[in-house]
Amino acid sequence: MQDKEIINLVKKAKRHDSDAFTELMQLYMKDMYRTAIAILMNDDDAADAIQDTILICWEKLWTLREIKLFKTWMTRILINKCYDIRKRYENIVEIEVYEEPAVNDEYNLELKEALSALDEKYRIPMTLFYGQGYKCDEIAEILHIPKSTVQTRLARGRERLARYYEEGKE
Repeated sequence: MQDKEIINLVKKAKRHDSDAFTELMQLYMKDMYRTAIAILMNDDDAADAIQDTILICWEKLWTLREIKLFKTWMTRILINKCYDIRKRYENIVEIEVYEEPAVNDEYNLELKEALSALDEKYRIPMTLFYGQGYKCDEIAEILHIPKSTVQTRLARGRERLARYYEEGKE
């Protein structure tokens, strides 16, 4: 879908057109899932975060200032929801107890396993950059970090992934 069409959908959704909003959410569902699973590493929690994000986006769409930044705005809400969910479980469940993501999801399980071996500070920028096509400056805005930090984390994440695959071959 082209940028103009997306902008028109956002404008319609801001005027409380539920069909346009539904179309927007369906358009970005895979991206939201990839982001949520990169942070939470659990399908149920990712689904909860996505559901909460959709509700917040619908209720707060009027606060969106730049229509062309809808996806960035939505992704920031999703990331905050994911962190809220993680904080809620932090005192209850240790990270090692989290359920593995479902075996039958859409993208490469080997890559998911490699990404899960990365620290979160590398995994999230890599998911946003390679999985969703965000640019470094957009990722910096979403994560509230400098662009140079995003670039460094991408480079180090690639190095760690390369090392992970090299160790697996031996």
